Amino acid sequence: MPAIVRPVGDERDALLTFLDHERHVLLIAAYGLTDDQAQLRPTVSDLSIQFLLEHMASTERTWASMVQRVARPPDDERPKTLGAVIADYRHAIAATDAVIESIENLDQAVPLPEGAGWAPPGTVWSVRWVLLHLIHETARHAGHADLIRESIDGATALPLMAAVERWPPRRTIAPWVPPDT
Repeated sequence: MPAIVRPVGDERDALLTFLDHERHVLLIAAYGLTDDQAQLRPTVSDLSIQFLLEHMASTERTWASMVQRVARPPDDERPKTLGAVIADYRHAIAATDAVIESIENLDQAVPLPEGAGWAPPGTVWSVRWVLLHLIHETARHAGHADLIRESIDGATALPLMAAVERWPPRRTIAPWVPPDT
């Protein structure tokens, strides 16, 4: 996936393409980390890359269940390896994508479940709003993950992306190489 989002077609394509790009950027922050590094909290924040991935998997499940109007599946609370957390996030992404693909109209109403104290009672959003919210939330946390990753070992987003995607070295971007190699 290039560093810049490809040209998009219609609105649905645009929303899903930008969401997919932000998900990819968040996952890239974990590239090459050990389980212990993924749990580090090297900034003044209480966030780790593993926590961000777990949070976004949970967020994807929450919104997908609201769009479908079904009970949200529980999160697995057992300690997990980074690989398991990444696999869980990818599973949540696939489930969200399947739900969105099943929706014909992005204007479809998405009412909040009873007791959602974080929004006014009776709030109803559209599937379009949900996709925009997921883009926003994922992008915010991808930025957090960039800062955390850079604090761990100095790796930044574009060199990590170049390593993951096997870009040839460029004048301004060289693929990231683990420090011990």
